[in-house]
Amino acid sequence: MATKKPRKALRREPMSRVDTAWLRMERPTNPMMITGVLMFAEPMSLERLKRVIAKRFLAYARFRQKAVDTPSGAAWQEDANFDLDWHVQLAALPGRGDGRRPARDGAEKRALERFVSQLASSPLDKHRPLWQFHLVERYAGGSALVARLHHSYADGIALVQVLLSLTDTERSAGKGKDLAKAWLKQDGAEVARRVGAVERYARLGGKVFGKGMEMMQDPTLAAMLAKEGGEIARELVHALALPDDPPSMLRGRLGVSKRVAWADPIDLEEVKAVGRACDCTVNDVLMAAAAGALRDYMIERGDDVDGLTLRATVPVNLRPLEHAKKLGNHFGLVFLDLPVGEGNPVRRLALVSDCMNQLKSSRQAIVAYGLLAAIGMAPQPLQELALELFSRKATSVATNVPGPPQPLYLAGCRLREMMFWVPQTGSIGVGVSIMSYNGRVHFGLIADAKLIPDPDAVTRRFGTEFDKLLYLALMGNWDRALDPAGAEALL
Repeated sequence: MATKKPRKALRREPMSRVDTAWLRMERPTNPMMITGVLMFAEPMSLERLKRVIAKRFLAYARFRQKAVDTPSGAAWQEDANFDLDWHVQLAALPGRGDGRRPARDGAEKRALERFVSQLASSPLDKHRPLWQFHLVERYAGGSALVARLHHSYADGIALVQVLLSLTDTERSAGKGKDLAKAWLKQDGAEVARRVGAVERYARLGGKVFGKGMEMMQDPTLAAMLAKEGGEIARELVHALALPDDPPSMLRGRLGVSKRVAWADPIDLEEVKAVGRACDCTVNDVLMAAAAGALRDYMIERGDDVDGLTLRATVPVNLRPLEHAKKLGNHFGLVFLDLPVGEGNPVRRLALVSDCMNQLKSSRQAIVAYGLLAAIGMAPQPLQELALELFSRKATSVATNVPGPPQPLYLAGCRLREMMFWVPQTGSIGVGVSIMSYNGRVHFGLIADAKLIPDPDAVTRRFGTEFDKLLYLALMGNWDRALDPAGAEALL
């Protein structure tokens, strides 16, 4: 009688400290997913999509693996029951529209926003690889694809690059049409300079959490770290000593439902024109417009914004873009001031630009990377303490990802628009996303439904706030616009 061979144990690959931190940050109120929506000009079939996913997405072995978390540490393990049909599914929007033509009243867009909101509120199945694609075959004359990928696989920048690696620069895929060759640049030198110190700073962050964050109450420990780490320790002390963000309608007890919305895209060249007129960056202009949109929404809701400044945590890439497809989380965080209490749009832009310039010369991002690495290995109570400590210091998460300047195609269908949202952590309930693609800028918002039940009321203000800056740039009288009453007179 033949003996049954014992089943071969599946090999486990240890998860990095930072990836472990993101895996363990999962909460019912804040699922740790990057959620994206891609809208196509032509209908896409499920079979064509599956072929692309099987060939390109699953070329990353990691996406056949599931996360296994044990008291001894987290690891990646191949899913023995991997089922592509579960990970790539058809979906339909509610309502009578057949999706063949854009709805004039925006009903179809609102239906897609509701569908994306439901998915952004629903955690992925932890017993399977943590990703899923949902294809809406008929949307606005074409199709829409909603992607959900867990943050433990990689940071938002890397996962956006993974999604873009599914695309081609021409309708028919072929040799030489790879997006990386057409777009990604050799920006490794500057990033390598930042990354060179990451491990040292990660160890320093580990000492802080190894002491149970006693530094917050123990000036002797703070002095010791300052001696050992010099500038980086001072940044660490500064980050931990930041006061909590002030109360506002954008903070509060979170629920389990998310709401998402996105605005009509604006022309990237116009954004650059405003940046040149006021000697600031494209990112400065866009974040100032976002702050203006939040300000106007808060005022309409009756919130007192006079003199109010809120913080946003902003991810900072710590590796070259062309290395993003290696997956993993390689980014730090900085705290950006959003001057929602400033009514003058030009002064608001100047304040954002000044804060950005200060952050560029700081090492806040690498400090945060080190702390994330330490959090990943810390005991659960200490993880909870650290997460709550940092999330109280900001009201929102803000991301800005530069996308390809040329049109792209996926499975032979032209990509018309795209948007994505990164998860919020701890008690943060608002996320701002900005992405450029094919010469246009796309702006989106995700929020806890208890805080902002109508995010479209914020997103539709984004274009209005940008138009104010564009008008003032065309006027060219910045000195007058900076005067407290000058911008109102010009507008």
